[in-house]
Amino acid sequence: MSNLREISSEYLEYCVFSKRLDRKTVRAYRADLRQLCEEYGGMDIRTVSRDDIERYIVRLHSHYKPKSVKRKIASAKALFHYIEYRGYIDANPFARVNTSFREPKVLPRTIPLYIIERILSTVYTSQNDAGTGFRRRNAIRDAALCEMLFATGVRISELCGLKPVDINMQDGYILIYGKGAKERRIHIGNADVLKALRRYMDEFKHEIENCGYLFVNQSGNRFSDQAVRRMLMYYSGLAGIEQHITPHMFRHTFATALLEADVDIRYIQEMLGHSSIHTTEIYTHVAMAKQRDILTNKHPRNMLNV
Repeated sequence: MSNLREISSEYLEYCVFSKRLDRKTVRAYRADLRQLCEEYGGMDIRTVSRDDIERYIVRLHSHYKPKSVKRKIASAKALFHYIEYRGYIDANPFARVNTSFREPKVLPRTIPLYIIERILSTVYTSQNDAGTGFRRRNAIRDAALCEMLFATGVRISELCGLKPVDINMQDGYILIYGKGAKERRIHIGNADVLKALRRYMDEFKHEIENCGYLFVNQSGNRFSDQAVRRMLMYYSGLAGIEQHITPHMFRHTFATALLEADVDIRYIQEMLGHSSIHTTEIYTHVAMAKQRDILTNKHPRNMLNV
């Protein structure tokens, strides 16, 4: 086997069945490698040179943002590492290619707490005003979803992927299977959140049992990531909120709020499921409110009589 396109297909199967990679990771690899194969798919793998790789990286930089380029390079690099490992080539063309570059730091966008309060208030108002039927049931589910997003800081894919067996209502925690199949436990420390979740589970008991997932739509199917985004847009509009709210912003707000409350960053790292503390450290740049409070009220300059 020497065709890059054929080897790419073999590698993706290896990722699924041998490495047991997450479904979303494999999907991203597939998209990135399809793009690589559009350039060099018909070539004999043994003829792909360092110059070919460098030209490909230059083209990536001219069309994509640094974060996307970084991921696409990593996908191609992983493929060629596999190709070398299988003995399809004697020398890896990536071996002497400098793939590092300066990536601009993009600070995570958070939601002011008063905005979160308005969203939750709007959901609960909708729930109370709906009376009975379709709209009321939707609002009960939406309240549980919004509360869980903020209470746990989970990724939206993790929340939509929860199953009934992953939640322990008696002890008040959920079991999360994050990136790389890493398992972590998140406690729900607020009684109102547990109340909203319990009310939802009682209301949708039969749909949950039939579907096998915790959060379901009115048709009894698993609630999707996109459906959560649409739900947040709906309630943001209803509440007159101009800021564009996304599920991931709840995660950023969760982390930043805990950091500002003096929670050790390593605890936050564990709760977010970050494999590296460096990923979590980006929130130290966002926690400016806490810094402002410290320097305004606790700086020794305040004690000088000048």
